[in-house]
Amino acid sequence: MTKIKILVPVYNDWQSVFKLLENIDLQINDLNHEFSILIVNDCSTDERPTNNFNFKNLKSVIILNMKKNKGHARCIASGLKYINENEDYDYIIPMDGDGEDKPEELVLLINKLKDYPEEVITANRVKRSEGFFFKFCYTSHKYLTFIFTGQSIKFGNFICLPKFAVNKMVQEKSVWSSFSGAVAKLFKDRKFVPSIRGERYFGPSKMSFINLLKHSLSIIAVFKMTLLIRSIFFLIIYLFLVASNLSLITLLPAVGVMMMMISVIILSKRENLLEFKKSLENISSIDRIK
Repeated sequence: MTKIKILVPVYNDWQSVFKLLENIDLQINDLNHEFSILIVNDCSTDERPTNNFNFKNLKSVIILNMKKNKGHARCIASGLKYINENEDYDYIIPMDGDGEDKPEELVLLINKLKDYPEEVITANRVKRSEGFFFKFCYTSHKYLTFIFTGQSIKFGNFICLPKFAVNKMVQEKSVWSSFSGAVAKLFKDRKFVPSIRGERYFGPSKMSFINLLKHSLSIIAVFKMTLLIRSIFFLIIYLFLVASNLSLITLLPAVGVMMMMISVIILSKRENLLEFKKSLENISSIDRIK
């Protein structure tokens, strides 16, 4: 039987996570695979519920409790490394723990596996549930990424990774900084299923404008050499075109591109393979709740 590990990072969102697990348990009822859950607890300060959960279809639920808060992307990276080194598995599916990655869409990924068992399968966003301002910012992020890197990245963390792909990812430093950026870099021939971004189960979204900006620049940083080359060409052409009409207004686009270049170079320092390889040293304890 195919063994599938679902990887869920969490920080102070236990109510949503256990609601997610209950829904996953329902959705996999008719899927003829063995599903297990690995939760990476990113040093949460809120107390974890101690309810007795009655999961009927999940094989196991394990929680890695981390010593220090490292952030969402690094939780996923640490989870990939832990599963790859300690678990028997065929596929790993990372999911956000708040309900925005819909458990109902697991069946789409699993059905796609039947035709493409050796391919990376992404859940590409075709519709989002956030307000106008966030949608505008996210669309801007996608176009900005495409213009300066040539990469059209329509997916987030909700991806089905076969074992060969995980073996490759745990050797790649960019995974430590940007999960989706690393996937786009390593696997050009990806398959996909359409995905509708769900609504959070509880509480407001934690993706602020600043976090979205950092997320966008972290993805771009994975392709920093392409960014630098395209940015230099843009600056040369743009400054040539406005040379006869220089002003604070006409220089704003050039200043914006230069600021982006500097920000990306700084963020690219997060890509640290040594830290990634030592990431399991950050585990303080492991709890098995099933």
